[in-house]
Amino acid sequence: MTSLSNDSQLPSSSASSPNAGASRRWRIGHVLWEFNGLPKLMGIVNVTPDSFSDGGQFNSVSAACDHALRLMDEGADILDIGGESTRPGATPVTLADELQRVVPVVRELARRTRVPISIDTSKTEVARQCLDAGAVIVNDISGLTLDAEMPRVCAESSCGVIAMHMQGTPQTMQLDPRYDDVVADVSRYFSQRLDELEAAGIARERIVLDPGIGFGTTAEHNLDLLSHIAQLHQVGRPLLIGHSRKRFLKKILGREVEERNAGTLGVSLALAAQRTDILRVHDVRATRDALLAWHTVMTSQ
Repeated sequence: MTSLSNDSQLPSSSASSPNAGASRRWRIGHVLWEFNGLPKLMGIVNVTPDSFSDGGQFNSVSAACDHALRLMDEGADILDIGGESTRPGATPVTLADELQRVVPVVRELARRTRVPISIDTSKTEVARQCLDAGAVIVNDISGLTLDAEMPRVCAESSCGVIAMHMQGTPQTMQLDPRYDDVVADVSRYFSQRLDELEAAGIARERIVLDPGIGFGTTAEHNLDLLSHIAQLHQVGRPLLIGHSRKRFLKKILGREVEERNAGTLGVSLALAAQRTDILRVHDVRATRDALLAWHTVMTSQ
């Protein structure tokens, strides 16, 4: 596995926290990633018929692998493979269906690329088989809570872990999400979940946190989270943000999903300015170009 480094330093646009040093490193197996430049890019590969943005486009092994390799060529630092739609109200898929969708893709990509492969799942057996097939990261929208065995499987592996905050489930999360203070509430959840996962045998340096944009949050909640990255960083771990083409952009732009790429890029630049560590995106090439152009202008002053 290779870690694609970028030594370009971001402009100092946000204050450093006491945990800034610890929050800039992530251990994946025997590799220690350093986040000291532009955000890493996680390319989205949905092997599903019903994902909100690209459902049905890559739901065969060959199509999914071709798409993933194209994202790699465009500059993806991680390939995130998912076999179950988690859009609001999505119907859960069976274990057999999810395994059939993702394991052959992971196995083929592990044979053809050294870019780290992430499996986007909340099912322990899917995680286990994908790790055996060559994945090195488990990306769980439930923060490893929906399947009681998931923490143990991750603890026994050397994989990297992405633990997301979600209020409810994909079937209920958008019915009526409420918070006292969404940034403070998510930060408290992060701190508690880190303690729980560490107690389960998963070292903190193996964990990246995701505030869960659109997973039990309104557009206003999402904007609060996206504009307070520095506060979320105070928990002391790297942050992944998955904002690509999501519904809150419709409230900002009035655009349907197929017209949200420009809005996604705008948010990506705002997140880079706040030193976000990983961006999970559909359009890797455009995001990479926008980040590099922004960075070049900002550092040539």
